[in-house]
Amino acid sequence: MRAFQMSLNSHFPRAQVFAADADPVFSSACHIADEAVQSPLAEAPTYIDFLLKLCEQKDIGLIVPLIDNELLILAENRDVFGSAGTCVAVSSEKLILNCRDKRKTARVFDELGIDRPTIFQKSEITFPCFCKPYDGSRSVGAVPLINKHELSEEMINDPKNIFMEMVGNSYDEFTIDAYFDVAANLKCLVPRQRLAVRDGEVSKAITRDNFICDFLIDRLGNLAGARGCITIQLFANLNTHSIKALEINPRFGGGYPLTEAAGANYPDWLIREYLKGEAITFFDKWEKNLLMLRYDAKVIVHEAYR
Repeated sequence: MRAFQMSLNSHFPRAQVFAADADPVFSSACHIADEAVQSPLAEAPTYIDFLLKLCEQKDIGLIVPLIDNELLILAENRDVFGSAGTCVAVSSEKLILNCRDKRKTARVFDELGIDRPTIFQKSEITFPCFCKPYDGSRSVGAVPLINKHELSEEMINDPKNIFMEMVGNSYDEFTIDAYFDVAANLKCLVPRQRLAVRDGEVSKAITRDNFICDFLIDRLGNLAGARGCITIQLFANLNTHSIKALEINPRFGGGYPLTEAAGANYPDWLIREYLKGEAITFFDKWEKNLLMLRYDAKVIVHEAYR
């Protein structure tokens, strides 16, 4: 929120950043925003009409979706908003659908020439492995299985569960923050090594300029339909230069503030592209070996009504 506010103010000093949330009283970002509004849930049939009316009333020029369950519906209505004068920084429907299903994501990695963990047939599971929902997020429902005795009947019968090769301890976990312009051209990628994770979100990380950059630049350039910030989760063996890619999230990731601090200012690029019509050039001058250590901070709300 603060990154968008700073960038917007530098280009349009009188402009504002709005936040929409189903329960803004309990959203820290909503209290920091210039103005916050209560919105229907993304799954509600009134969601798009609500946003269209809000954009008209507040003269909003750009929507940046940040959570998984609003990506597809906004992609489906991207042209509707465009006709009303509001840009939506969102990837294509096809890419979002492929990213929501980890089985389809695996095929995307295959097409890009990026190795990924093997997904086992339920009748041919090899242990140790990882059990996880094909449409899961934030590591919810992800369970390591060391041997067949840890595999329950409930796990095997759950139609959403997939069983994936377990990546060994010789691999380090990375998140790649990539930026794609409005024409789906790759303009930047910043690998963040995940040193510590809490509840699926990175709490300690460091930017790294290593073989991952060279390996991914040509391959991610072929990621059709990508727009704005795209986060890729992968494991990398720093000795053998082997990569095992896990998932693609077509949105900002929770650890993006490290990338912004390193100089890759994606909010500013979105504002320049979508609101000013500027072209974004390829950027690789971000700060290397920049360490981020996160901690809980407070937002105090006086006279909260509940």
